[in-house]
Amino acid sequence: MDAQFVQLIINGIAVGSIIALAAVGLTLTYGILRLSNFAHGDFLSLGAYFTFLVNSLGVNIWLSMLIAALGTVAAMLISEKLLWSRMRSIRATSTTFIIISIGLALFLRNGIIFIWGGSNKNYDLPITPALKIFGLNVPQNQLVVLALAVVAILALHYLLQNTKIGKAMRAVADDLDLARVSGINVDQVVIWTWVIAGSITSLSGSMYGLITAVRPNMGWFLILPLFASVILGGIGNPYGAIAGAFIIGIVQEVSTPWLGSQYKQAVALVIMIAVLLIRPKGLFKGTI
Repeated sequence: MDAQFVQLIINGIAVGSIIALAAVGLTLTYGILRLSNFAHGDFLSLGAYFTFLVNSLGVNIWLSMLIAALGTVAAMLISEKLLWSRMRSIRATSTTFIIISIGLALFLRNGIIFIWGGSNKNYDLPITPALKIFGLNVPQNQLVVLALAVVAILALHYLLQNTKIGKAMRAVADDLDLARVSGINVDQVVIWTWVIAGSITSLSGSMYGLITAVRPNMGWFLILPLFASVILGGIGNPYGAIAGAFIIGIVQEVSTPWLGSQYKQAVALVIMIAVLLIRPKGLFKGTI
C-alpha cells in the first residue's frame, strides 16, 4: 500500500478522534435536550483557548486541559441558565433554538477574538520528533490524541451503561414524559448532559490544539464535520457519532491529494447529503 495513503489514513484517524469527542457532545445535547446547537464548535474553540490561557501561565498541559474543561462546562451551564432553560419553559420552536445557537456561536467567536486576538496561538510544549513506525513518520501528538480519545470514549461508555445518571440520561432520551412520570429528576439529567458534553468538547478542542494551531474559527470550521458525523451515525446515538467521526475524518484526509485541503468541508457536506438521501436516520439507530 502506498506510504502516502497510509500516512493520510493515520492523519484521518487523529482528526477523527477529535471530531468523535465533540460529535458525542453534540449528539447528546440533541438526543436528550432536543437542541441542534450550532454554537457547539465555538465551545470547542473556547476549550482550546482556556487550555492555552492556563498553559501560558506555566501550568502543565494536562492540568491545563482539566481546568479548561471546568471552564467550558461553566460556560455551557451559564448558557443553559440564561438561554436554553428559558426557551424550554416557553416551549420555543426548534427554529428559535437554532437561531439562538447561531447567535451564541457568533458571540463566543467574537468574544474569543476580542480577548485573545485573531492570530494563531500555540501551547507552550517542547518540540518532539516524529516516531518512525513501519517506515511512517507519526507525530507523537497524534498518538497522544488517539490515546486520550480512546480513554474518554471508554469512560463515557461506562458512565452511560453502568451508572445511575447514565441510565437516567438514556431514559430521558427515549421518552422525556415517561422518564419524568417514573420519578427521574430531569433537571439533574439536563445538568449532567451539559457537564459531560462540555468536558469532552473542551477535551476535543484541547486535543485539536495539540496537532495544529489554536485559532478563533477552528470550531466553526469543524461544525460541518461534527453535524455530518452525528447524522451519519444516527442522531442521538453517541456510538454512531464516534463511528461517523472516524469515517468523516479518514475520508477528508484521504481525499486531500485529489481535491486539495480547501475542499475538506465539501467532502463532509457530500457525505452528509448522501446519507440523508439514502438513509435519513443514519447508519445506526438514533438512540443512546
